[in-house]
Amino acid sequence: MFARSATHAVRQLRAAPLCNSLHLAPQHMAQARMAGSPLALAFHRLASTTVKVPEMAESITEGTLSSYNKEVGDYVELDELLATVETDKIDVEVNSPVAGTVTELLAAVEDTVEVGQDLVKIEEGSAPEGGAAKKETPKEEKKEEKKEEKKEEQKEVKKEEAPKKEAPKKEAPKKEASSSSSESTGSFTAFSRSEERVKMNRMRLRIAERLKESQNTAASLTTFNEVDMTNLMEMRKLYKDEVLDKTGVKFGFMGAFSKAASLASKEIPAVNASIENNDTMVFRDYMDISIAVATPKGLVTPVVRNAESLSILGVEQEIAKLSKKARDGKLSLEDMAGGTFTISNGGVFGSLYGTPIINMPQTAVLGLHGVKQRPVTVNGQIVSRPMMYLALTYDHRVLDGREAVTFLKTIKELIEDPRKMLLSL
Repeated sequence: MFARSATHAVRQLRAAPLCNSLHLAPQHMAQARMAGSPLALAFHRLASTTVKVPEMAESITEGTLSSYNKEVGDYVELDELLATVETDKIDVEVNSPVAGTVTELLAAVEDTVEVGQDLVKIEEGSAPEGGAAKKETPKEEKKEEKKEEKKEEQKEVKKEEAPKKEAPKKEAPKKEASSSSSESTGSFTAFSRSEERVKMNRMRLRIAERLKESQNTAASLTTFNEVDMTNLMEMRKLYKDEVLDKTGVKFGFMGAFSKAASLASKEIPAVNASIENNDTMVFRDYMDISIAVATPKGLVTPVVRNAESLSILGVEQEIAKLSKKARDGKLSLEDMAGGTFTISNGGVFGSLYGTPIINMPQTAVLGLHGVKQRPVTVNGQIVSRPMMYLALTYDHRVLDGREAVTFLKTIKELIEDPRKMLLSL
């Protein structure tokens, strides 16, 4: 009975197209396995899974395939990284949904791929039994390479032992080749004048697009002030070791400026507002601060949520987490979505003065700069103090000059006397 059923199942498999052979009825599969037929083995051997480009976000429909982590013939574990797709915001990791062997790569590196597009084919199955033998093959290859290197060294020794008269004949073509290459570059000096053209990655293209959009849309204006950092630096000096021991986070300036900005926005709520549909102003009772972080691929702005409800150290901890994720390329879309106000600290790179660009659709961005010892007048006396220039670039469509100046002046007062931030003054 079982043998007849198995034979019937085999006939069905032969009669059906290959694409339909994977959809064999479960009862036929069980009968074939019980009858001892090799059909079950063939079924598992032919079963394959096509990995597609995953969904990334509603606003992202395509990306650039930046790299493959596996090649054809490699074994991949469940949830192991297969490839990386670069978008204009983040790098999306494509993980394997099954364990098996990679049989085909369906797209090339640097290709533009869309969400849902076929990317990799994987033949499901366990790791090959000859895995240990495969691991030993590199050793054999190394031995062969060493033998080839020895042969080449022997050839070079024989060449050196040849008559010296032949040497000039061999060097002459090299000189001609070098002269022809120098002529092809068109260099008219004795120095190198080579050029290299590198295609802009998607993140850099997106940054350029957003910055130009900001310049073309917002009525940008920048106001400046300077702040005496003496008291904040003394507080940091007193407590930085204790903070590091208890929280594992370095006590910097970003937490204090973020807290000062959130308190100042309560007095000037328009700083935290935005324009919607060109005719509506949106005011918020919360402040999500975008922190500008430099990465090898470009500037990203992860968001610290509800900064107005966090302490100075709470903001520092969030910034430390986001900065690490940004440097490791692990930022998610949720980490970067939103943001109602931006702080950019160019001072860590040595900037003394600058005008930041608004991060649309936000209304304002605060630029921090380097702390420099400068002579200032205090109570009629000229003294040396650590001073920092502050720059606030704002959209004049939303924020008036008086409000912008008042906002920046409030930040200055809170930083110069950090105790006020404890009193929420």
